[in-house]
Amino acid sequence: MHGPALSGWLMVVLCAVTGVYCLLRMRASAGEERRAAGGEAVMGFGMASMALPTAALTPPEWSWAVYAAVFGGAALHGLTAVRHGGHHLHHLVGSLAMVYMAVSMAAPGAGAHAGHTAGTAGGVPVLTGGLLLYYTVYVLHAGTRLVPVAIPATATAGGPVPGRGPGQAWAARPELALACRLSMALAMPAMLVAL
Repeated sequence: MHGPALSGWLMVVLCAVTGVYCLLRMRASAGEERRAAGGEAVMGFGMASMALPTAALTPPEWSWAVYAAVFGGAALHGLTAVRHGGHHLHHLVGSLAMVYMAVSMAAPGAGAHAGHTAGTAGGVPVLTGGLLLYYTVYVLHAGTRLVPVAIPATATAGGPVPGRGPGQAWAARPELALACRLSMALAMPAMLVAL
């Protein structure tokens, strides 16, 4: 049966591609945008590695502690950055959700890697439900922001982006960054449900 393995591999690919895009965006950006892209790249690669099917790689017992430490550090960084705006709050929630999943999987009897075996459920149902609700609302809100809007006839399209070379103009497209965040936000409920 290919169900869980195929969906796991699709999530790995989605999150890894998102992580690579965020690294490229980080390289072409500066300042706050660069830091946000770096945090999103860490999140994308972390989610990709957590979603690996156990048939491909059975993680050692200590790997969950490493995940918890990395995303705990990201959560602390997010906590200090929250005062700069609402987007950092989303990064903080994402990092805390990753810590929660890592701790749940490290608990004795939590089952296999990323919950890919049927049986014992990990985590606290109320907290898992709250995170599922948060990500559902986030996905719906972000999805509506990707809906195209009419551009006034006076707007110039396709012109050069100030301060960026021709190969870096794609990094200035906010809809690509939003699509990156949306992809990871779509993957998060799948990981939470598999917990």
